[in-house]
Amino acid sequence: MKGRADLSAIVDRKNRLVREFADYRIQQLHDPEFTLYQSRALFRSPHDIVAGDIVLSAGAFIIATGSSPCDVSVPGLAETGYLTSDDILDVRVQPGSLIVLGGGPVAVEFGQFFARLGTTVTIIQRGRTLLSPMDEDVGLALEAALRGDGIDVVTDAELLHVGIREGRKSVRVRRAGGEQVFTGEEILQALGRRPNISGLHPEAAGVRVEEGRIVTDAAMRTSQPHIYAVGDVNDLSPIVHLAIRQGEVAGYNATHPNAPAREIDHRLDAEVVFTEPQVAVVGLNERTCRANGIPYLAASYPFADHGKALCRGDLHGFVKLLAAPSNGRLLGAQIVGPEAGELIHELIAVIYYGGTAADLLRIPHYHPTLAEIVTYPAESLVEQLEAS
Repeated sequence: MKGRADLSAIVDRKNRLVREFADYRIQQLHDPEFTLYQSRALFRSPHDIVAGDIVLSAGAFIIATGSSPCDVSVPGLAETGYLTSDDILDVRVQPGSLIVLGGGPVAVEFGQFFARLGTTVTIIQRGRTLLSPMDEDVGLALEAALRGDGIDVVTDAELLHVGIREGRKSVRVRRAGGEQVFTGEEILQALGRRPNISGLHPEAAGVRVEEGRIVTDAAMRTSQPHIYAVGDVNDLSPIVHLAIRQGEVAGYNATHPNAPAREIDHRLDAEVVFTEPQVAVVGLNERTCRANGIPYLAASYPFADHGKALCRGDLHGFVKLLAAPSNGRLLGAQIVGPEAGELIHELIAVIYYGGTAADLLRIPHYHPTLAEIVTYPAESLVEQLEAS
């Protein structure tokens, strides 16, 4: 007998975990060392904010107001109705079918989650591949895995109109072969988020805003050197651990105005997509290197030819390494495969310390493990370096 997930119980557990974590963090802010104001705030001047009916003045400010699902101007979408990435976290009745608009991390993670619960899922992506900011081979490898889960992945699709057809929500798109219509019980709009600056009045503080985001430098300063902005509100890297790094940099700089400023090291920017297989990347990819004229060597190795992955039955994906042709120093890495989010951390450490492909070969790797797969593309890079 096939089991069935209790979506309501899943939501209850999620709410409990989030509440416990949030309550713990809020309790920390009730420490006498801090003064916590729970109120909407707006800038009145570069050195004053209004919080409720209180005016607060300070020598430094850190803006960390996050983001919200963006509004998308697709004809008929608002009238037809849709779920956002915020809404779908609280859905208690599993839809029989779901159309996902977008091909980013949120789209593929929720799409696979509901598909594995038994929902019929269609993912519609405007770009040529899923996860389009990453290299195409990454998106194609994930697409193959999602299709294996029964998900209909539709790429290179221009959204034309959303409406109702025979009692179901419909999405009409244009592709190379002409127009197509897809229908489902629900639509998940996963086409991005926008910084939360509405009502903040950054203009009153002289803080520069471009295309809806607060502009910052590597020290997380805005156009006002005593005002910092971190996380989604600056829209640089809308990922939690990167927002935390930005917050640490901004916090130090705000409280040490006379010390040399700390800056974000973008060599270590990493991202993990929690699908199965997982996707994990760090540093530069081929797309970025080509766009910026950065010379590189690349080598990859498939999990389908790796002993531990074969034993586990995890045959989707690969590991790809990029290195500088001058000295073999690692520039970046992409992993699509089992436990990619864990495996990427060895490569983050090697890049942090300025390590090379040869260093990866010198580091002992236990056999049989998933981790030893990184030695195969490293060996290929060393051979390329020796031949050049």
